[in-house]
Amino acid sequence: MPSFTRFGNELYTGARSYDIVGRSRVWYAVAATMIVLSLAILGFKGINPGIEFRGGSEFTLSNVANTSGDAAREVLAQQGITEAARITTVGSNSLRIQTTEMDAEQVATVRSALAEAYDIELTNVTSTFIGPTWGQDVTNKALQGLVIFLVLVSVVMAAYFRTWKMSAAAVTALIHDVIVTVGLYALVGFEVTPASVIGFLTILGYSLYDTVVVFDKVRENTARIFDQDRVTYAEAANLAVNQTLVRSINTSVVGVLPVASILFVGT
Repeated sequence: MPSFTRFGNELYTGARSYDIVGRSRVWYAVAATMIVLSLAILGFKGINPGIEFRGGSEFTLSNVANTSGDAAREVLAQQGITEAARITTVGSNSLRIQTTEMDAEQVATVRSALAEAYDIELTNVTSTFIGPTWGQDVTNKALQGLVIFLVLVSVVMAAYFRTWKMSAAAVTALIHDVIVTVGLYALVGFEVTPASVIGFLTILGYSLYDTVVVFDKVRENTARIFDQDRVTYAEAANLAVNQTLVRSINTSVVGVLPVASILFVGT
């Protein structure tokens, strides 16, 4: 820890410096490459939407002695459900099974078969139908919320920094983060659920916070840059980026914790 603290102090005072702004073209190229790759992955693989977005049937089994999903998969296979179902253990004695959309007769048959397979009462097997229209509404609301968020961010940052350039840069960074995150989800095949959307918003929140901190430091360092000739604008801006580098690292680490929990527990 002392060495990391010394590292941060050296960056802040300028004793140690990384030429980040001077190599801006390299970072632009890296960011552009990540965006292109993410869009390509989205185009070829697409995302894996959860039942909340695509619609379907959900069964909840309570008071089961064996929470293995093998029996449920066998039941679904016998009923002709060929698409992979999502089976999740809930607590110590419950199962949640999410499948494609079924009609009422098929739902009743599957309920009875599940109750028999897990040796539980039929009343311990509940079913819920989520229509595709509801899922589409959720998707539309999520996209509308994202657009409203970006518009409000643009307006607030333009007013705070008194220039549209920093506002445009901040929104561009947010869009980059969204595209790369969604592309990563598509690459690994994680199911996109409401918890995933919360994770995306968490990433956007930390990204925006870090952007504001860096831009505020840049504004502070360059406030009177044209009243002297010792330091150029690029050098002052680069010092600001170095001064906030440790904070950015800390913000990223703190941001990973809730996002990771949502990713591996909430999905």
